[in-house]
Amino acid sequence: MNIDDPKLTAFALDELDEPEKSRIARAVTESPEAQRLVNETRELSAALKNEFASELKGEKAPANVIDFRDDPWFWSIGRPLALAAVLALLALISSVAVFSFRRESVRFAQAEAIRLPSVQPKLPDVEGEIQAPMEVPPRPATTPSSKLPLAAGVPGQGYMIGRAAKSSSVGYALNKTLTQPVSREEALRGIREPSGDFNTATYDHIGENPFVDAKGNPLSTFSIDVDTASYSNVRRFINEGSLPPKDAVRVEEMINYFTYDYPQPSDGRPFAVHLDVTSCPWETSHRLVRIGLKGKEIATDKRGPSNLVFLLDVSGSMTPPERLPLVKQAMRLLVEKLTENDRVAIVVYAGASGLALPSTTGDHKEHILEALENLQAGGSTNGAEGIQLAYKIAADNFIKGGVNRVILATDGDFNVGVTSQGDLIRLIEERAKTGVFLSVLGVGTDNLKDSTMQKLADKGNGNYAYLDSLDEARKVLVQQMNGTLVTIAKDVKVQVEFNPSRVASYRLIGYEKRMLRKEDFNNDKVDAGEIGAGHTVTALYEVVPVGASTNPAASVPPVDQLKYSSNETPTSAQSTSSNEMLTVKLRYKKADGDKSELVERALTDTDGKFENAPADLKFAAAVAEFGMILRDSEYKGNGTFATVLEWAEEGKGTDANGYRSGFIELVRKAQALKRG
Repeated sequence: MNIDDPKLTAFALDELDEPEKSRIARAVTESPEAQRLVNETRELSAALKNEFASELKGEKAPANVIDFRDDPWFWSIGRPLALAAVLALLALISSVAVFSFRRESVRFAQAEAIRLPSVQPKLPDVEGEIQAPMEVPPRPATTPSSKLPLAAGVPGQGYMIGRAAKSSSVGYALNKTLTQPVSREEALRGIREPSGDFNTATYDHIGENPFVDAKGNPLSTFSIDVDTASYSNVRRFINEGSLPPKDAVRVEEMINYFTYDYPQPSDGRPFAVHLDVTSCPWETSHRLVRIGLKGKEIATDKRGPSNLVFLLDVSGSMTPPERLPLVKQAMRLLVEKLTENDRVAIVVYAGASGLALPSTTGDHKEHILEALENLQAGGSTNGAEGIQLAYKIAADNFIKGGVNRVILATDGDFNVGVTSQGDLIRLIEERAKTGVFLSVLGVGTDNLKDSTMQKLADKGNGNYAYLDSLDEARKVLVQQMNGTLVTIAKDVKVQVEFNPSRVASYRLIGYEKRMLRKEDFNNDKVDAGEIGAGHTVTALYEVVPVGASTNPAASVPPVDQLKYSSNETPTSAQSTSSNEMLTVKLRYKKADGDKSELVERALTDTDGKFENAPADLKFAAAVAEFGMILRDSEYKGNGTFATVLEWAEEGKGTDANGYRSGFIELVRKAQALKRG
């Protein structure tokens, strides 16, 4: 790779189109010098973007600095010339610095990004993959400088960053003396500080479920969901001092972040079904129905052998501490829990994919941990290539009757190779047929591709968690290890039939992305959610009983008179005479099965009051209302942050792990932000 090639700069700034973009990406992975130049160019670009962003926000330069922005000459001629000169100077400095590096021979793709320990288990012969070397030559005595471009030419001073990084004037920033020594972490943090103007995180739009007339639409069908990513992501926003975007709030994931005290199954099935109903706290004339599922617990020593593949994103966007470094820490926690009956391989991907560690038994922890420690971030992101290799390694080491799972950790920013969300999802759907399940661990902030990761986990027969801290990693991978890794039932669907003589209308709270057609319930070809060992799943319906003072569905405009059949659905004699409020039916397949089994339960409303409801139900209602308030939902009723706190305190219970106390503190923080 010729590092003087102007296409290298264009690649770093994401200005190339396919197939040129992919060609340059492959070449970059083979040249450590090119990787460093690309990373430095991106860091410089991010710094300049942040500078312009703060200028657009209208911040004032210090009074003793002449502000040229009011001078027409500065805008028409002076500023463009100055910026061109500065960029040319920085490019020259970068080129000189790069040419001062000793050239390192690269025997295999990404040898710089994947520095393996000198002693490794024998690598398998896997056709078509990029094999990492058994030994890596020692690094040259003259280590390439990793200083930031702005600090070039200041020897012996460590990382330098001007105090003017957040000033409103480019001229002021460039004229400050760069003489304040700071650490590498501080320097990188300053350059990568996210700016709202350049935030590329993506969340799918969520249109909330409306109230539905029970007479015309008595069936409600959806797939269960055990993802928890939304809650920890919302927590991250609030802890950083801002309320989350509305579409980052998925109410069902917030509810299911917490476990509930449902009894385990006693009939030999993989899970038990529990139903209860009480008055709705945010609209007292309505009823609140809870459907709770409890997966069968499996003791850790009873867990079958595991065949795991860690699929880790090591692209340049994963450099910050809350991304790849956090992922490495999280994987260490899981590795410490593995035994000689378990196997783990590590596949990494950036511009190309590679096998960083062949499938290795869990009693060789030192090899696994050393391979993890040697991973470094750099390059673009070819996620599809990594996915293909990870599933191939998992298939080659498949354990019949055991746990076969790919654990993907990424910020979701796939920008090379197969980048279309639809194509990635189809790729995962195809690989899921092999019997290998998928877990997705999301990391990152301003670059988080939440919608992509949610869909990949859904179609990969798996779950999606967001890691905002090492504590969250410990919860997902250690405390709830069996639930994360061991699937006890798959394609679990719920269909609720409401009795029109008792129910005027109803609304499913959350699960907007999990809704199914009523015909999908009995169709075993339709994919649905999975339940892990010990998992609890909770769904809430807000129900308007017949005769209630308010019925939101009554305000929906009627449809025209039908030409070929009656608009009115006749009410059966059974529903008229029955005291049952609803019937819940569930279909599921065993983890290794293809034919679904049916479970059915009925519920009768006994007019219970919310103040007498079980503590768990009160807490679930508090979480649901909190989510609706954050979304500014039209269905939030009379609930407030204060009432959410009241219900959560009443439903706190023993709170062995402190998660419910954490929720209460989170509500208080959100309340303060709302006031502010």
